[in-house]
Amino acid sequence: MKIIEKYITRELLLPFFAVISILVGLFVSFSTARLLTSAVTETLGMVVMLQLVMLKTIIALEVLIPISFYAAVIYGLSRLSRDQEMNIFRSVGFSDYRILYTVLMIAVPVGIISGALSLYVRPWAYAETYILDAQAEAELNASRFQAGRFYGSEKSGRVIFVQAKDDSGTRMEEVFHFTKKAGISEIIVAKEAVQQQQISLEQRPHTELFNGYIYRLAHPEGKDSAIQYEKMTYFTENDQVKWHRRKAASTRMLWESERPHDIAELQWRLSRPVATILLALIAVSFTRVAPRQSKSDKTFLVAAIVFAIYYNLSGLAQTWVEQQVVAAIPGIWWLYLLLFIIAGLLLPGLRQKLLRRQ
Repeated sequence: MKIIEKYITRELLLPFFAVISILVGLFVSFSTARLLTSAVTETLGMVVMLQLVMLKTIIALEVLIPISFYAAVIYGLSRLSRDQEMNIFRSVGFSDYRILYTVLMIAVPVGIISGALSLYVRPWAYAETYILDAQAEAELNASRFQAGRFYGSEKSGRVIFVQAKDDSGTRMEEVFHFTKKAGISEIIVAKEAVQQQQISLEQRPHTELFNGYIYRLAHPEGKDSAIQYEKMTYFTENDQVKWHRRKAASTRMLWESERPHDIAELQWRLSRPVATILLALIAVSFTRVAPRQSKSDKTFLVAAIVFAIYYNLSGLAQTWVEQQVVAAIPGIWWLYLLLFIIAGLLLPGLRQKLLRRQ
């Protein structure tokens, strides 16, 4: 790599690492604050909360990497242009095409990293996150309760009491569990309960109850009932199992599926490297500043608006595929074809070449 190309590479990578560090720091701070307010530390402990923050950050990298490189290209090339360094490069024969080529040589590896995260690392992170979330939200999660205290939820209408717990924290004694829904009150009491750990998404969180009773109280009309049991398995209700499986599904599984939701998820993952490269090309077009003229504030404002429009359209395109408003082909790819056309028209060298041909 020649001196000028190395210099431009450095001027792009330094702000890239700076921007992504700032965004990751902000995301970690936001995620930590959100989990603290949801009382996850009381449910699963500080260590698990930190694991959740790490996993959510890994998931977010597929978005943070493209926007960080997008901002880095705008900042780096704008500074070079503002300080007249671009004019010096051109005066020694370093054309706009070579500048664009240098940006692409960086954008392609960054896009590959973003794509690898989206295709392989992100599904694993989602799977681990859902397992931890399911454990945290389990109604009879032994880790949530201290012995000798009542726990209630206005949202679900539950009241839970545990008389004692063993040292492992998974075995409970003298359990009382009250729920009220659909006009029926249900009381479950058990001499002993053992929480079973969830080790995969296919396994639903559950607790095994021993030697107890189930009382169902129908009101204002109906018959009450009482059932005695020696062993009962209590499963946690989960209305989002399908959503979880799709987000955590392997890329190969999505590739073989013909369901619209799976197709939309697969196309989203495949689009990450494409988005990174096309956004970098569009970013190059924002960086031509006239001599002795600074318009950095305006440049970043327009660039931010463009990215916001793209990000909202990408979510809309995925939703259209999920809802079968748009077929699997073109799927979400119409948006990236549009980005490619915009990039081609905005890039000065390509635009001038097209005009000369006309």
